Amino acid sequence: MRSLKWRLICGMIASMVLLLVCFSTLVYHFMSRSIRSQFDAMLRSSADLMCAAVEWSTDGLEFEFDVQSSEYAENGVSCYYEFRRPDGEILERSPSLKQDESIHFEPGNRPIAFRTWAMNDAARVRGIAVMFHPRTESEQPGAAPVLVLTVARNFEEIAKQLAFLKYLLAAASAAIIALACGVAAIVVKVSLAPLTSVAHQIEDVGEENLGRRVLGERLPAEVALIQNRINSLLERLELSFQRERSLNANLAHELRTPLAGMRSIIDVTLVKERAAGDYREALAELIPIIDDMNQMSETLLLMTKIETGQAVFEPELLRVSPLVDKCWAAMAAKAHSSAIVFENNLNQNILCRSNADGLLVVFSNLLGNAVEYTNKGGRIWVTSQKRKENVEIVFENTGSQLTDEQVRNVFDPYWRADLVRSKTNVHFGLGLALAKRIIKVLGGKMRAETASGLFRVFVLLPC
Repeated sequence: MRSLKWRLICGMIASMVLLLVCFSTLVYHFMSRSIRSQFDAMLRSSADLMCAAVEWSTDGLEFEFDVQSSEYAENGVSCYYEFRRPDGEILERSPSLKQDESIHFEPGNRPIAFRTWAMNDAARVRGIAVMFHPRTESEQPGAAPVLVLTVARNFEEIAKQLAFLKYLLAAASAAIIALACGVAAIVVKVSLAPLTSVAHQIEDVGEENLGRRVLGERLPAEVALIQNRINSLLERLELSFQRERSLNANLAHELRTPLAGMRSIIDVTLVKERAAGDYREALAELIPIIDDMNQMSETLLLMTKIETGQAVFEPELLRVSPLVDKCWAAMAAKAHSSAIVFENNLNQNILCRSNADGLLVVFSNLLGNAVEYTNKGGRIWVTSQKRKENVEIVFENTGSQLTDEQVRNVFDPYWRADLVRSKTNVHFGLGLALAKRIIKVLGGKMRAETASGLFRVFVLLPC
């Protein structure tokens, strides 16, 4: 595969060759045409002069000048003439032509014609053929016949000059192309130097030093754009690796706490012989812990399916309020034990285009999280408002002790305000993370905020 450098050089050279070929062709065409036009004008002038200098009489053609002493004399090998009838009968011709018949050509249907050819002695000439009526002293119409005059001049020097012009243009073009190759190589090398520097810096980035960034000052706009995109990618990679490392640590913590609780219950139970009822009671204590661990594994599996595009939620037109009531029914007993008041203030007719199964998971996680962290005797309520082509559902609860900085992390997997994870029967910090991912797949958005002891989650859904 050819490098970008060679592609640019070849492209520049190919463009230069094309331009030079077109330029040289045009120059040669216009110059040769100009020279030929001047030469043809000289031939036309000579032909007009000779046509005006002959007269037709009963004795044939009579010249008003001495041909032998003119440029058409036998020793003048550069100019030729010939008078003849249209049927080919030669009336008068230049002595230097001798037996050469190559000068003979007809103008055809035109009164004047030009042609270039080689004489018998290989000399190149260019001539003009003119059909005309010579002057005559007779006043009788048709007294003078139609004659054809051919005048030719040596074209060898002109042809050599045109050939020299052609070779000169070709040589100049070749020299310019050779010079352009060197200049193009230098220009491309200098132009690609910033890109090469960026490539070397990228090559030095590894898993162990993702914190490094691609540096460079006064870079070309195109390279600066690549630099910014790569640095942005490195930031995301660094964050992804950090999350992967923290994921392993968080997962270990989340498993260690319930496993420690299970081990503690089992150890206490096995200290001495107990009645069957005591064993059943101990096993019953293990069931909620196992259920929580199973819920964590199910949540992780669903999050993985969402991130890999395997989870599919078909949209449909839904009433939001009944879904909220259905989710709250599972939380009501626990909320009642803490004297928490719940209010569903949603309009019964409010609709959204979403998926019932997905929203049930989202609303269950939001309400479960609210019940867990709302203060005793506190309050949870749900409201909504229309926003253009969307509907915004707001979940609010009292008793929030989170700071603005902590709120920015609530959607991160395994994040919990209880950093030491001292409780065995609470959320694993996956509910809000899962909820936000589901809402994103459903075409919505989710955000959270805290103010004056209130925690709010805003869910934006398409109508």
